[in-house]
Amino acid sequence: MNDPLSTLRNADEACREAEAAVAEHGEERVEAVADARDRATGLLDRYESRATGTGDFQAFVEFQGAFADFVENLPDDLPEREAFERAEAAIDKRRLAERDFEKARAALEPAAEVAALLDERRAAHERYRDARHAVSRKLTELDEEIAHLERLRELGDADLDAPTEEIREPIETADEAVTDAFRAFKREASAREVVAFLAATERYPLVGFESPPDDLRDHLRESDAGTRSLPDLLEFARYSRSKLDHYVPDPDALKRTVATNETYLERLDADPLTVGWPPPPADELRWWCEEAIRVAARFAPPEAVARLREVQRLTYDGTRFDRLRTAAQARAELTDEERDRLARGAVDDELERARERRTELADALSDRPER
Repeated sequence: MNDPLSTLRNADEACREAEAAVAEHGEERVEAVADARDRATGLLDRYESRATGTGDFQAFVEFQGAFADFVENLPDDLPEREAFERAEAAIDKRRLAERDFEKARAALEPAAEVAALLDERRAAHERYRDARHAVSRKLTELDEEIAHLERLRELGDADLDAPTEEIREPIETADEAVTDAFRAFKREASAREVVAFLAATERYPLVGFESPPDDLRDHLRESDAGTRSLPDLLEFARYSRSKLDHYVPDPDALKRTVATNETYLERLDADPLTVGWPPPPADELRWWCEEAIRVAARFAPPEAVARLREVQRLTYDGTRFDRLRTAAQARAELTDEERDRLARGAVDDELERARERRTELADALSDRPER
C-alpha cells in the first residue's frame, strides 16, 4: 500500500514541475499554442478526404489557402511556430495524398507537446488534490486510533476490583421498576393518555421519547377510539372495515391513523427512561435523572420513581461514581488481548507512534497549499 505522505510529496513535486513547464513559456502563450494546434488539426480533419488525390479541386485550393492564411497570421513569437510552418510545407504541393496529411500532423507534434502542458498541469493538480485528501483521511483515521488508544489507557488505569455493585444494583433495580411501570401504563391506560404523555415529554429533551405523529395525536384526542387501550387499537387495526363497524365509529380514520403508525406504537418502550449498564458519567446522569424523575412521575407508581431518585443520589459523589463506572467499563470493554497489551506497555508505544505520525502528516498538509 502506498504511503500517503510519500504520495503527497511526489504529487507536490510533480505539480511544481508541471507549473514550471507552463511558466517557462507563459500560460497565455501555451493557451495560444493549444488553440492554434486545435485549429490546424481541425483544418486537416475537415479537408483530408476532399483535398487528396483527384478529388474536389475547389476543396484542394480552399484548404491550401486557408492553411497558408492561418500560419501567416500566427504571432511571430508563438512557441513552436516552426511546427506550423513545417506542417504548411508538408501540404504545399500540386497534389496531396493521405501521407501528406500524416506528415503535416507529425510536424505539429512539437506544438502538441507544448499544448499538452496545460493538460499535464491539470492532471498533476488533480493527483495532488487526491493526495491531500488521502492524507486528510489518514489524519481522521489516526484521530480515531488515538482516541481509541487513549480510551484503552484510561480503562487500563481502572481498578478492576472496585465494588461496582454499589452502583450497578440500584441502576438495574430502577431500570426494571420503570420498565415494568411503563409496560403496565401502555397496556392499561387509554391510547389518548399514552399519546398525551408522549407529547408532554417533548419538554424534556434528555429523555428521548419519539414524539407521536400529528395525525395519530389528533385522531386519538378527538375520536372515541382514543378511550381504548393501545393493545385494543392495534388489534382493531387488523380487523376488516366491516368488523370494525362494531367497535369504533369511524373505521376508515382508525385504519388510516393507527394502522399506518403501527410500527411506532409497537416499538414504544421504557428505554428512554432506563440508564443501562455501564452508566453515563455522573454529571450527565445527574441531569438526566432530573428530567427522568419528572417524566416517570406522570405514569409510574411512587416506588418506581423513588428508585430513580436513589440513582440520582449516587451521582452526588461524582468522583466515586465515575471511578466505579470506569471500572465497570473496563470489565465490559477490555478484551484479554487488550489487557495483555496494556500490561506490556504496548498501548503506550502505539499511542506515541500514532501521535508522531499524526503530527508528521498534519505538518505536511500545512506546509503545502491547496491547488
